[in-house]
Amino acid sequence: MQLQFLGTGAGVPSKKRNVSSIALKLLPENNQIWLFDCGEATQHMILKTPIKPRKITKIFISHLHGDHILGIPGFLSSRSHQGGVEPVDIYGPVGLEEYVRTTLKISQSKLGYQLIFHELTHDGVVYEDNQFIVSTVKLEHIIPSYGFRIVEKDTVGHLDAHKLTELGIPAGPLYGKIKKGETITYGGKTICGSDFISPPVKGRRLAIIFDTRSCQQRYSLAKDVDVLVHEATFMSEEQNLAHSYYHSTIKDATDLAIKADAKHLLLTHISSRYVGESCSRFVAEAKSLFKQTKVMNDLECFEIVRED
Repeated sequence: MQLQFLGTGAGVPSKKRNVSSIALKLLPENNQIWLFDCGEATQHMILKTPIKPRKITKIFISHLHGDHILGIPGFLSSRSHQGGVEPVDIYGPVGLEEYVRTTLKISQSKLGYQLIFHELTHDGVVYEDNQFIVSTVKLEHIIPSYGFRIVEKDTVGHLDAHKLTELGIPAGPLYGKIKKGETITYGGKTICGSDFISPPVKGRRLAIIFDTRSCQQRYSLAKDVDVLVHEATFMSEEQNLAHSYYHSTIKDATDLAIKADAKHLLLTHISSRYVGESCSRFVAEAKSLFKQTKVMNDLECFEIVRED
């Protein structure tokens, strides 16, 4: 499971940062890529990566400000031209479907696949399969804005094949039954499956929080995550400005990471005012407040490691 940041800037693109978009690569897990927000020029950033647009099957949109959605129509159209035929599920606030369908209609863009919209009206689980659960919580922004929590389900522990071999149990169908926790009899021996399986492997946990003021609602998304992605539009000295624009500072993000026991904090949605020396001060402040913080740049990747 890997995150690749396709845009880490706030509001408008700059020479150093494109506007918001993050790809969550689940290729080893289910051969899919999920996109979180799709600001202007997202498809241009994808061209600089190994990402294949047809692999993107889900798009999660935090809110309807332009720097988070203006890249959607172009991306969807190009995906069709590049051979994408699988349906795309799009999750986001009310109004998202009208925006996408209207722009596609007016531009006479025809897609070779189905769009399935899931407009968000309340907190809770928005997607679940046999591997992942995605839930959302409404945050505090000028317009409805949602954060996302992605949880990989726990998996069955490892089978101790060496121990079974020592007992003379041959590899084959019996191992499958033992791994399911079944009790078998072989060679006069009773084998209890649970005695030969390690504890369940805990699934990875991720939270993605874009535009919001500091608010209590964020905690349920961030609690005990392996990786917390959080907007940090301003340095902490600009707290009043951040509050007035319904955004977060570095300290707002690091305080949440500490309170929620997040293992890693990745900062994004950085104001274009931070360049040169001020950018260095931005990074230094983030590190000083929470050691496991990384200020992300466009096209950077971060591996979310499973802890066995």
